[in-house]
Amino acid sequence: MPIKKNILLLLGLLSSAVGYAEVTLPDVFGDNMVLQQKQKVKLWGTSNGGGKKVKITTGWDNKAYEAIVADDQTWSIAVKTPAYGGPYTLKFDDGDVLQLNNVLIGEVWFCSGQSNMEMPLAGWGNIQNFKREIALANYPNIRFLQVKQATAEVPQQHAAVLWDGWNAVSPNTIPDFSATAYFFARELYEKTGIPIGLIHSSWGGTFIEAWSSSQALAKFDAYASGIKRLESKTAEADYKQELGLWNQLLAENDLGFNRSTGGWTAKDVDDADWNTILLPQPFDKALYPGLDGIVYFRKTVNIPDNWVGKELQLSLGPIDDNDFTFVNGTRVGATEGFTQNRNYVIPAALVTSTEVKIAIKVFDGAGDGGLYGSLDQLKITGPDLQELSIAGPWKLNVGLDLKKMPAMPSAIDGPNRPTVLFNAMVNPFKDVAIRGVIWYQGESNAERDVQRYRQLFPAMIQDWRSKWQNNSLPFYFVQLANYREKTEQPKPSAFAEIRDAQANTLKLNHTGMAVIADVGDAYDIHPKNKQEVGRRLGLIALRNLYGKHITAQGPQLKRYQIKGDQAVLTFDPLGSLLVHQPTGVTSGFTLAGKDRVFYPAAIKVIGNTVFLTAKEVPHPVAIRYGFADNPDLSIFNKEALPASPFRTDDWWDQ
Repeated sequence: MPIKKNILLLLGLLSSAVGYAEVTLPDVFGDNMVLQQKQKVKLWGTSNGGGKKVKITTGWDNKAYEAIVADDQTWSIAVKTPAYGGPYTLKFDDGDVLQLNNVLIGEVWFCSGQSNMEMPLAGWGNIQNFKREIALANYPNIRFLQVKQATAEVPQQHAAVLWDGWNAVSPNTIPDFSATAYFFARELYEKTGIPIGLIHSSWGGTFIEAWSSSQALAKFDAYASGIKRLESKTAEADYKQELGLWNQLLAENDLGFNRSTGGWTAKDVDDADWNTILLPQPFDKALYPGLDGIVYFRKTVNIPDNWVGKELQLSLGPIDDNDFTFVNGTRVGATEGFTQNRNYVIPAALVTSTEVKIAIKVFDGAGDGGLYGSLDQLKITGPDLQELSIAGPWKLNVGLDLKKMPAMPSAIDGPNRPTVLFNAMVNPFKDVAIRGVIWYQGESNAERDVQRYRQLFPAMIQDWRSKWQNNSLPFYFVQLANYREKTEQPKPSAFAEIRDAQANTLKLNHTGMAVIADVGDAYDIHPKNKQEVGRRLGLIALRNLYGKHITAQGPQLKRYQIKGDQAVLTFDPLGSLLVHQPTGVTSGFTLAGKDRVFYPAAIKVIGNTVFLTAKEVPHPVAIRYGFADNPDLSIFNKEALPASPFRTDDWWDQ
């Protein structure tokens, strides 16, 4: 909903009649905002009474503009902004004056994507050195606007925002804001001195389809039914029926579920032959790579004698994705969402002895799964506030692998329906003058049809540009980080496929890609080093848009040749020097012959040329580099920026 600026207009001191003039501005306009420099910037809103005039006075040049209020009470005007500066005022007068204060002219960036863009400095993010970064965050000329997460079946004209609108960066305001967006802005501001405005609109765990408009998805038959469902009057009933049947099938196939006995969440279960895991850590990292589904955890805890018969507090930290938690066979809590900390009360009636049996049923729909917080978050707190750690060894067993299930029905009220995030969280800003877009997304699509991402991503970029009416709108994005366990032998990788699709999108003009497959975390899909992510995005913008003669990217493959049993690759360092910097047990390169089987390659580097051989491949025909979930990258420039993973083949069955 828009923010309303209500102004009472006294029509006459001697008149008993009082008239009202009401100026309404969308939430994107307010005190402390940043307007794009050196452009004709559109301002708009509503005011009572068609035919009236709204006078807008710009504080940077004291120029007055007049907008006519239409019959539907809307008005709009384009005002000319100068080069960066401020602070200024901006006045709206439709009979009384509404003044916006502390307005800066600078560079406005739209920041979007999924959880790695959303990830805050503190809170569930707790990025690298977050306390120090927050304490040093004193940048009054960097401003940000936090868009409220929402969905909509049709394009909206207004979006709600949080935290009372625009805020200047300070230790008090920055902890819950996007770390990637902040460090990007900091890099720009420190190198240019230009005020930066950030409009942050992201949502964790979301697909690119949700951020795409119906026009962008129109050429993809796969989304026709989803878009049609948004318009269906029976969609809710249809979905409930489909979901009910799916949940019934889920229960029937869940080895640990038994409605009458409690199954694997009952008080007494023989778990002697279950696997053991040290918690906290994701179960798919420790024991079940790539598993999505239902996993049960059990632990017997011995508590002090004086706790028996007393109410206790159970803390489990965050769980990915949803949990049902039982103590001595009775459910004490359930929570949805991987960012939520679990804190449950154990009623005194359940504490009948010094032996407390905890069972947790976890449903993981995609990506990592299980209890993944910190050691100090897993604990029981007694009535005397004494804490007993429950970190360490737990028993676990798999109840269901989702690969044995049909796809879960698409929700009718969630953020992953086609178009609903574009409609609610992008479309309202299409008339806002911006310098460009930064984007960090793709992890969720790695669980889906990764080939289609090669079309969806560029289609979304082109569509956003059409909505902003700027075919050269800069669009800079983050290539997925390294993630999951390293492997010495090549194997299929959805993350590698998404990275390749992202690199392929660089064929579009005015795009840029920050390569970060060297600064991720094998055990965390949300790597903590967001400083380097933001910095590398900033380097691209500084070079492309702000005239800085700097190295902004890692080495780029110029050409390759096959000479006998050898592949010869020539790189442009895009910096001062090509550097071979081994970071793992392999070179990161693999070779394959006509049989399409890839093997690790031995590497030799002379100047800007890389020579590859593999004894298993006497006649190589294809080369891959960094083509793994967590690749060993070895090609950098002297400026420590990595070459992007790449492939020379188009073999989609690998």
